Amino acid sequence: MQSDSNILQVKNLSKSFGGLKAISDCSLKIKKGSITGIIGPNGSGKTTLFNLISGNLKSSQGTVLFNNEDITNIPSYELFSKGVLRTFQIAHEFTNLTVLENLMMVPGGQSGEKLVNALFKPSLVKKEEIKVKEKALKVIEFLNLKHLSNELAGNLSGGQKKLLELGRTMMVDSKLVLLDEVGAGVNRTLLKELGTAILRLNKEKNYTFCMIEHDMDFISRMCDPVIVMAEGSVLFEGTSDEVKKNEKVIESYLGRGKVQEGENN
Repeated sequence: MQSDSNILQVKNLSKSFGGLKAISDCSLKIKKGSITGIIGPNGSGKTTLFNLISGNLKSSQGTVLFNNEDITNIPSYELFSKGVLRTFQIAHEFTNLTVLENLMMVPGGQSGEKLVNALFKPSLVKKEEIKVKEKALKVIEFLNLKHLSNELAGNLSGGQKKLLELGRTMMVDSKLVLLDEVGAGVNRTLLKELGTAILRLNKEKNYTFCMIEHDMDFISRMCDPVIVMAEGSVLFEGTSDEVKKNEKVIESYLGRGKVQEGENN
């Protein structure tokens, strides 16, 4: 069946804030195993769409399907347990914990979270903790963060915090990761590292990514397809080359003449 190849389907989704329609009858599909880019001018509805998909906002109408299951308006903590994760423009780390400890905090339902287990089943708690630590160390190695494993997360650079955030998605074996401006505030060297890590997760662990990004160089390297949004709905979908040449897309970028490399809209 056609729908089986789509991990996410958005059908006729709308969201209004008072008289303003931020998302207007928006429909799109994300294929399993793809890295899909979402671009568009400021105010085109990209972040609002992510908020609706990830359960941070309730829609006015429409449906969101994840692996053919209706997840419309399901809160983000429930989606987390289903394998749908959203990262934000600003990384949210525990600043006073180390990189290793930050990763170990991620998996939910650990026995040590219950006082009764901590008091009466210490061996079970210890066993689980060792398992979680082993996984966290593998994630650290995968992301080339070994030299920072005992560094406080608050001391990391913007790019390193984004890598840590990517690592947190690996601690729960995510199925769909929504990346909101992963490149914002990241230097070129670390952006390349982030891109490599995303590509490896996609190829080696079959993660599906959907990313909002302004940097067209990064989008061109990473994404196929690219979805262009304007005025709360999908304007165009195609390869990055097709996007750059499309007249409707060029027009939506306020008559700039072209979708520029490294666009900062």
